[in-house]
Amino acid sequence: MRVVKTNDGTFTIYRPDIDEHYHSVFGAITESLHIFIQSGFNSFPLKDEITVFEIGFGTGLNALLTCFSALQQNKKVHYYTIEKYPLSDTIINQLNYTGFLTTEPEAGEIFARIHNSPWEQPVNILPGFSLKKINADLNRYHPDFNYDLIYFDAFSPEKQPELWSRDVFNGLFGNLNENGMLLTYSVKGEVKRMMKDAGFIVQKLPGPPGKREILRGLKKICIEK
Repeated sequence: MRVVKTNDGTFTIYRPDIDEHYHSVFGAITESLHIFIQSGFNSFPLKDEITVFEIGFGTGLNALLTCFSALQQNKKVHYYTIEKYPLSDTIINQLNYTGFLTTEPEAGEIFARIHNSPWEQPVNILPGFSLKKINADLNRYHPDFNYDLIYFDAFSPEKQPELWSRDVFNGLFGNLNENGMLLTYSVKGEVKRMMKDAGFIVQKLPGPPGKREILRGLKKICIEK
């Protein structure tokens, strides 16, 4: 693995074994903010207490951005994230996300807490923001909790096809609360069909730089467009 600078100045990670980056090379923070925060978390005004289930913890960027969005909106968040192959501290320590969150003076400390928190245990990162990191294979994991938002941030269907399956989407839909939603960067026709078959109402939304569209799946129509 190696750290790579993206077009917005923030770093991502390149995995040569599967020839894929963890984030868009057009901008790591730009992509995460657009797909998961602006099109997901910020578009979910129905509750003051939200449970998030993230597929692919990766660098911890989505958790960090969600934490600050929750603080800004005074929302309580229970954040669950699953990752089969956690990154090493050596890689994590090379990332530069906190330097770009200039309006958040505690960004570095919070990012460290996110990564230093033990796996398999719920931890209060800040008052109102709890985190549980799950080291497991999604195909063998059965959540004992329900959730409002799904951040589906696995590697692409071409590189990680076992996670982009009907069984996975059916399972995710089953534990999703009414009015909940799923966000993902993939707009492949097969992904869209599987989401619809699982019961999602699927919307195409404008994508971040370098990507024309993204997908949002709703368990019930709750957003007017």
